[in-house]
Amino acid sequence: MNKQRPPLPPEPVLDIRTPRQIRPSHILSWRWQRVLVLLLGDILALAVAWQVARYLNQFYSPIPPELVWWVWLGLPSLFWIFVAMTLLLYAQSGLYGSSGQISNYLRAGKLISIVYLLSLVLVYFYDPKLDPPRSLFLTAWSSSVVLVIALRLVLTAILRRVELSHTQAAVFIIAPAHRLKKLSDALKQRSNYHVVGAALSSMAHTSATSQAILASNAQEVLIEDLPDVELASSLYWQLKRAGIALKLIPSSREMLYRRGVAEVFAGLPTLRLEAPLIDGLDYHVKRSLDFLGASLGLLMLSPLFLLMAIAIKMSSPGPVFFRQERMGLHGKVFQVWKFRTMTLNASALQKALESQNANRDGILFKIKNDPRVTAVGRLLRRTSLDELPQLFNVLLGQMSLVGPRPLPLRDVAHFDPWHHIRHQVLPGITGLWQVSGRSDIECFDDAARLDLHYIDNWSLNLDLEILIETIRIVIFGNGAY
Repeated sequence: MNKQRPPLPPEPVLDIRTPRQIRPSHILSWRWQRVLVLLLGDILALAVAWQVARYLNQFYSPIPPELVWWVWLGLPSLFWIFVAMTLLLYAQSGLYGSSGQISNYLRAGKLISIVYLLSLVLVYFYDPKLDPPRSLFLTAWSSSVVLVIALRLVLTAILRRVELSHTQAAVFIIAPAHRLKKLSDALKQRSNYHVVGAALSSMAHTSATSQAILASNAQEVLIEDLPDVELASSLYWQLKRAGIALKLIPSSREMLYRRGVAEVFAGLPTLRLEAPLIDGLDYHVKRSLDFLGASLGLLMLSPLFLLMAIAIKMSSPGPVFFRQERMGLHGKVFQVWKFRTMTLNASALQKALESQNANRDGILFKIKNDPRVTAVGRLLRRTSLDELPQLFNVLLGQMSLVGPRPLPLRDVAHFDPWHHIRHQVLPGITGLWQVSGRSDIECFDDAARLDLHYIDNWSLNLDLEILIETIRIVIFGNGAY
């Protein structure tokens, strides 16, 4: 029953948050068989609940004809819309994972309630004069919650029994040398686990370890004592893209704790970080919003661009725009566009000004009252308007609206190895670093930690918060010079 996943072929260099492609071999795995059983169970429970509600409701009032657009398998269109919305929410919320915690059953009931309440709002906006039968609504709602939870309890128990009796989970171990044998022995004592590979904790973030995990066809990775290299961004996202569950033995990485679900694994307390069934929807939304936001921004700000171009031309000789090579996704160099804020010989003068660098480690180059900045340039920098041409970089797919700021090659040359983790996602016009201190940050390690915190905790909500905070900071000009 447990079919091994063939090694993944090389993939193009992408943002590590980019969702993986679903392959036919994935659907044959036990994980997807389990998902299919739960999925069909949810549809069955919802169908029975709907039929019960329709039977009881026949003594009152039927569904308004305006809400019956088609009938399939004897069930009206409203039912199939309810089912589609419910299953999508379940998949996005991780309810087709392997966890059988009671909180998952309660969440299943809550999501059904959300769908039904949302339907009332949608029906009202669709036609305020429509009056859906209250008896049908209440009966379908309550019976759906009860039947879905009850059937899920039964199916989960059966699936768990089948999994323990007939399947073996392929486990890859990452731990310190003195713990590898103990963990391996603990897994071998359980017939439903078999160890397919191992690596030292000190090598956890290397490409060799990632390749070894994929080549081993591991279904789960058990980790103890990840090295203190700021964050586990690279490893976490690579496993997520590959659809491999990650289990952390406590003390591994506190920054990832809140992602995990407590679970006893082979007699060991762990935190399970399971790859979602439907992965990357939020990232696709992010990229769509990037292009939409950049397009609207350029269209709406074009008059302002013209005024700034005239001001720059009148204040000092030279081009309106300034282009500079910066390090982007996976080390790819690209040209960043900005409004010119300095004199033409700014690059030549920088060497003489290095001694005045406000950053202690010398990685970033920032000085207050920079003599190279023009009068108009000082205003543009104070308001961050000089960054707006990077909307073109967003349209070209080289940048995002939100992400770690791309830095000049001069700065990247001074990076420590762990600083480069920030290059595994698309750079942004603004980021967590910029809204947490901007130029006031004196040590690049502090800025890099903020960037990596953003990567490990990324969400659409976090992007929105950063954009709103950026607008507030730009208005007041905090930390910009």
